[in-house]
Amino acid sequence: MVAVRGFCIDRFEMSTVDNRTGKPLSPFYPPHPKLVASALGSWTVERVRVGAAGARGIPLPLLPEIQYSRSDYVPRAISRPGVVPQGYLPQWLAKVACANAGKRLCTEDEWVEACRGSAGRKFPYGARFEDGSCNVYRHLHPAALLHAASFYGHLDPRLNLVSDANRDPLLRLTGATASCRSQWGEDAAFDMVGNLDEWIDDPKGAFLGGFYARSTREGCESRVGVHPTTYYDYSTGARCCKNQ
Repeated sequence: MVAVRGFCIDRFEMSTVDNRTGKPLSPFYPPHPKLVASALGSWTVERVRVGAAGARGIPLPLLPEIQYSRSDYVPRAISRPGVVPQGYLPQWLAKVACANAGKRLCTEDEWVEACRGSAGRKFPYGARFEDGSCNVYRHLHPAALLHAASFYGHLDPRLNLVSDANRDPLLRLTGATASCRSQWGEDAAFDMVGNLDEWIDDPKGAFLGGFYARSTREGCESRVGVHPTTYYDYSTGARCCKNQ
């Protein structure tokens, strides 16, 4: 974790493991047995009904063994570089994952302060928006490619597997966008703008930072507060905080 001012924040976006065994859970499905079953039941059928023929032929991502052989796994948040971050997170489940790691969801003030870095900038890298410095405002929407409609099918487990014409994944591995660093002394938190939206501890439900295809130039001030805490889709992730 990165030390901020009176609290610490995860250096990287959340990925999840089973709390009991420590085995990784899939970042392409919600880390909850009933929600996984719902996604598989729906998209095993839907993926062959929508989009162009090439898109319909793209298989669903495979589940780790623990997620198809057990129905009692519970997520625990971990923070590590070079992995696909956990999407498909509702806020309540992000809270569970943080609690199982001995942490908690960040408050809005904590999250924004951490994102701004010690210099208090609007963006992790500076005062003004720089296209490409964080993984945000990408011009390809994954649902438009898979479903021929950006407004449809946001629970499709394949969405975060999409790459652009240059074969650059729309959702990048944690820490892969080196310029998107919220600097704190010699340490930094990565991807607080872009990659995935991140839930905060707001009782009405809010996530911050913007995900890779969100058309925002608001940086650390990007906020969406129109969804309940039960909402999730491919773009919703989180990271945890902890008191110092």
